[in-house]
Amino acid sequence: MKSLTTERLILRKWQESDFAAVHDYAKVLENVRYMPFGPNSEEETKAFLARSIVRYADDPMIDYTYAVTIRETGQVIGGCSLTILRNQEASLGWILHRDQWKKGYGTELAGALIHFGFSELKLHRIFATCIADNYGSYRVMEKSHMRREAHFIKNRFQRGEWQDEFIYAILQEEWEMMK
Repeated sequence: MKSLTTERLILRKWQESDFAAVHDYAKVLENVRYMPFGPNSEEETKAFLARSIVRYADDPMIDYTYAVTIRETGQVIGGCSLTILRNQEASLGWILHRDQWKKGYGTELAGALIHFGFSELKLHRIFATCIADNYGSYRVMEKSHMRREAHFIKNRFQRGEWQDEFIYAILQEEWEMMK
C-alpha cells in the first residue's frame, strides 16, 4: 500500500509507534462523540492498531487504512480509510484530533482518498455516512463534491439513543467531470 501525499498531509500506513498519538484522540469523548467506537481504553487503541497493521497483508486489499500526518512535521493527527465493499463501491471514513478541526484537513484527506479510489482503484462509487448532527463531517463531504443521497430518520443507535444519519456519495463519472 502506497502513501498518499497532499499539499499539507501524508497519509501513510499505521505503525505500532503511533499508539500515543492515536490514543490521545481516541480516549476523549468529545473527539469520538459521533464515532461508533470510544472513548477507547489503551487496550482498544492497541487492538485497533494491530488490526490495521495486519490488514496491510491482505490480498486482495479491501481496507485501505491510513494514519493522517502533517507533512512538515510527521505528527499523527488522525486516521482515515477507504474500504471496498462490493460492485466497485467503497466507504470513506476519517477522524481527526479535535485540535486539528476547522483547518481544512478533512477536506484535504477526503479529496486524496477520492482521487485514489477513482484513479487507482477504478471504483464506480464512493460514499460516506455521518450522524446528521455532525456538521463538520457533512461539510467535509459537501466540500469534497459529494452529494447527499439520503437522510435516514433514527437509523443509527449510538451512545444510548437513536440518531438520524446522512449518506453522501460521489460517482466516478461525476468526479471525472470536475477534473
